[in-house]
Amino acid sequence: MRRREFITLIGGATAWPTAVRAQQPKLPIIGLMSSGTASSNEQRLTTFREALKGASFVEHRNVIIEYRWAAGNYDQLQAFANEFVRMPADLIVAFDNTATARAAKAATSIIPIVFSIGTDPVKFGLVQSLNRPGGNVTGVVSLTVGLGAKRLQVFREMLPNSAKIAMLVNPKNPAAETETSEVLAAAGASGLEVITLPASSVPEIDTALVSAAASRVSGILIQSEPFLTSRRSQIAGLALRHALPAIDAYRDFALAGGLMSYGASLDEAARQLGIYAGHILKGERPTDLPVQQSVKIELVINLNTARAFKLAVPPTLLAIADEVID
Repeated sequence: MRRREFITLIGGATAWPTAVRAQQPKLPIIGLMSSGTASSNEQRLTTFREALKGASFVEHRNVIIEYRWAAGNYDQLQAFANEFVRMPADLIVAFDNTATARAAKAATSIIPIVFSIGTDPVKFGLVQSLNRPGGNVTGVVSLTVGLGAKRLQVFREMLPNSAKIAMLVNPKNPAAETETSEVLAAAGASGLEVITLPASSVPEIDTALVSAAASRVSGILIQSEPFLTSRRSQIAGLALRHALPAIDAYRDFALAGGLMSYGASLDEAARQLGIYAGHILKGERPTDLPVQQSVKIELVINLNTARAFKLAVPPTLLAIADEVID
């Protein structure tokens, strides 16, 4: 073999793997954005990935998931969505609330978006209707905000002699006004006084709990909100320190030492979200996928915390509780 031919052959052999790699299909990218934190969504993420796997999509094998966590800083959400558009992602998953979904929709009318929220998506302009979403957006709605009045009723069964409670609210969440209005209306109808305390940062949570204790409220009702959920351990600890029984919408709060929770199952919503993500990655259009409604509701009571507050849990609540932590 001539030297020139040998060099050409070696050069071709070196280039061949590069050419083969260039022919490999591009893996689809999911841009997943949340107003919370990765640690506060660990179980939901596991459920979401399992649902994706059920649709034959396995992270790092045949799909890439890019995660962005705002950790309560709602001002970052639009930047996250814009980044996914530049990437470009093949699908944007607005993982947890209305603000996340609105940021995604504002960023693109082309890339498919699937959301998980607890408010009316029609009211907030995300879809045209539940059955016919229209455009590039669909998702899952949990019975969360609409349960504010029922959550208050359950809380009053635990604290039958309460005349005044506080409501912890993150005013940066677009759904805050809706949920607050619902709770205030229900409280007014029953003669209960409710004071609202803003909390959109870690220091504001500390301040709010001190203010609640000084106001001599009987307990605290927490807005169903991702940032406040991510701070569940902080809130549960402060509530115990200030002798303030508290109720949240989500099971994780009771698991973290909070007194009780009553609301939608976030795990079930994450499962449905993963199923829809799989449908879209397989080529289905969001406009053809009706908005799903997650209707699984959970009442969780932490008996250890009840004992710490010297509260006798009514038998009626124990009888209907989905989970009792003891």
